Amino acid sequence: MHNQKDIQNILIQFGTPESVSWLESKIEKLAGDKSSKDLFMTYSLLNVKFDVAKPISFKQLDSESASYFREHKANILQVARIYLLSEVLGHNEEYYTPKVANIIQVADTSELETFLKYLILLPNPEAYKQTAVEALRTNIATIFDAITLNNPYPAKYFNVQQWNQMFLKAAFMERDLSQIESVDDRANADLARIISDYAHERWAAGRKIDPLFWRPVSKFLNEELLIDMKTLLDSDDVLENNSGALCCYHSVNEKALALLNSKPEIKHKIADEEITWNTIKQQ
Repeated sequence: MHNQKDIQNILIQFGTPESVSWLESKIEKLAGDKSSKDLFMTYSLLNVKFDVAKPISFKQLDSESASYFREHKANILQVARIYLLSEVLGHNEEYYTPKVANIIQVADTSELETFLKYLILLPNPEAYKQTAVEALRTNIATIFDAITLNNPYPAKYFNVQQWNQMFLKAAFMERDLSQIESVDDRANADLARIISDYAHERWAAGRKIDPLFWRPVSKFLNEELLIDMKTLLDSDDVLENNSGALCCYHSVNEKALALLNSKPEIKHKIADEEITWNTIKQQ
């Protein structure tokens, strides 16, 4: 998916020549003489060699890696960390995979955030799935966001249970659900049931629900969820009307489509793409 040469080019362009040369010599040594101690030492010195405050403009860089770094507003230290780990894994994946895992186990919050956010750029990212899943248990928003938001990793590697846990906790922590990737692709019947149960708890407590929370239920509208759709469509809240209408519109359930016919104005707006899951909060 991503090319180490592309990451190297970013370092060369934005790092100081001395720092880049130092890092390349360390990587060359680690490739020739396997050493967990030297890897730990090199990794720990990166924040001395690469200035975290140095701004990077990726506008002139057209690679997939550069696009990913740009989207996540990467700094030069983050790029250096991912480059080091990518390179040593590329030279000897079998030896260095557990060593990289050890680095992450003792990482501070900033380092862990970097690792999770850019995990998808590493060779064989699935090897670190345990670390990614453990990040779902945290209550530190930056760590949780690093693996959950604008990150293709969960959709690619999480099983159904892990995915559902992530989506539900993102809603519970009131994170921006629009930034979770591949929600439609990973929708499943278990998650639809969980969403309904959670919604009933929120309603019973007089609490609002993020309209995007309903997005995964469209293809799984059973009798219970159809009652939820009617509740949404009959609500005094426009966002609830729109979320219920979108669920019905994108379903293949005849009863749901019949429900939607009771709201012809909203149905037409959805058909004309005036209301979509991407624009629902702008209504």
